[in-house]
Amino acid sequence: MTRNMGYALLAGLAAIVVLVSTAIFIGVGDNDSGQGGGSSQARNNASPASSGNWVGSWSASPAAAEPNSRDGFTNMSIRNVVHTSVGGTGARIQLSNLFGNRPLTISHATVALAAAPSNPTAAAGTMRRLTFGNKTAVTIPAGGEVTSDAVRLNVPHAADLLVTTYSPSPSGPVTYHPYARQTSYVAEGDRAEETAGTAFNQQSPYWRYLTGVDVWSSETQGAVAVLGDSITDGITSSPGANRRWTDFLAERLRTERDAPRLSVLNGGVSGNRVLVDGSKFSPNNGPSGLARMNRDVLSRTGVKAVVIEMGLNDILKPPRQRDPNKIVNGLRDLVRQAHARGLRVVGSTLTPFGGHRGYTPRLDATRRAVNEQIRAGKVFDAVVDFDAALRDPAHPERLRAAYDSGDHLHPSDNGYRAMAQAMDLTALKGASPAKL
Repeated sequence: MTRNMGYALLAGLAAIVVLVSTAIFIGVGDNDSGQGGGSSQARNNASPASSGNWVGSWSASPAAAEPNSRDGFTNMSIRNVVHTSVGGTGARIQLSNLFGNRPLTISHATVALAAAPSNPTAAAGTMRRLTFGNKTAVTIPAGGEVTSDAVRLNVPHAADLLVTTYSPSPSGPVTYHPYARQTSYVAEGDRAEETAGTAFNQQSPYWRYLTGVDVWSSETQGAVAVLGDSITDGITSSPGANRRWTDFLAERLRTERDAPRLSVLNGGVSGNRVLVDGSKFSPNNGPSGLARMNRDVLSRTGVKAVVIEMGLNDILKPPRQRDPNKIVNGLRDLVRQAHARGLRVVGSTLTPFGGHRGYTPRLDATRRAVNEQIRAGKVFDAVVDFDAALRDPAHPERLRAAYDSGDHLHPSDNGYRAMAQAMDLTALKGASPAKL
C-alpha cells in the first residue's frame, strides 16, 4: 500500500465516522415523500445537527372523549395553541386517540411559532410540515398514540406554538383536555399549512388530540413531570396568561442561578382523584391518578423528577373518602411506580378549602390527617408544603384572601405564584429516591 493510498483510506474512514455521527442527530425523512407539495419553509423535518437530547417542553393529559364529537372534526383543521416551558433547536409532537372508538386519520399536520401570544397566525418562516415515519399522513388506532418525526425549528423558551392537525374523514369521539385556560382555533377545510390565521375563525377552550411537545436541547437536562388535579391544571388562572403554578415553576427553573435546568410538564386533570376513576361519575375528571401515572407522567420524554399534587378530590367528591390511610396508601402506590423507574418524588400537602360549598369539619379533619403523614416524611422523598404556603394564618382551614380565586378552593394567580415559590428547587436534584 502506498503512502497516498494510506492517506486516502484514512480520509475515507474519517468521512464515514462523520457521516455516522451526523446521522445520529439528523433525520432522514423528507416532507415531500407523502401527499401534496407545500412551501419550502414547511419541508424540513430533520432533527437538529448538534449534540443534545430530547426533552418534553409541554404536555397535557388526555382527560376524556369530547361530548358531542361522535364523528370527530371531519374536513376541519384544529390549531392548538400551547406554551413551551423550555426551548430548543428542533421539535416533535405527540397525538392521542386514547378515548376514540375508531381509527383517527391525520392527513396533514404542522408546527409553527405563533406570531403573537394566543394568536392563530404563524410567525414568518417558522411553518414546518410534520411527518410520521416519513409520511405526511398517519392513522392512529382507537386507544393509541403516535409521535411525529422531528423538524428543525428554533423554539424559544416560554413561547407559544401552533400545532395544527387536519382530519379528512370521520374519526369518532375526540380525545381532548377540557380546561386548557388557553384559546385554540378551528377552521373549515385543510388549513394546516396556512400561515395567516384568518381562516381560523372558530375559537375553542380545549386542546384536542395533542398531548405533548418535545424539543431538542443542549441546555435543558431533563423534565419535571407533575401529576395533579385542577389546582395543577390551573383551572382558575388567568386565561391565556400561563399563570398556572407549573408555569411559575418553569420560570424559576429557567431564570434562577443555581436552579437545575429542567422543563416542567403539566399532568393536571381537573377533578382528578388518586383512587377513583372520574369517568364513573364525571367523564371529564379522567382516569384515576393510579391508572394514568405511567402514561401521563413516567412515560414523558426526559423525566428526571416527579411532583405529585393530589388527594383533595378523593375527600371532596362523592363517594367521599374519609379514611386518610387509604388516600396515603394510594399516594404511596404512586411513589412506588416512580421509584420503579428510579425517579425521585416530591409530594405536596393538601391545600385548605374552608368556605367552599363542600367544606365540613369532618372532611377537613381527613385532609389534616393526610397532611400529618405527608409531613412526617414517610410518603414522598421530599415535601412541598402547599398547605402552609396558601393558608390564612388566622384561619388555617381557609386560603389566604390574597391567594383565593374566590371559590375558596382554587388559588388565584398570586396563589399559584406562591405555590411555585414554596418549591425547594434542590429537592428536584436528588440523584436517587429516598428510602421510605
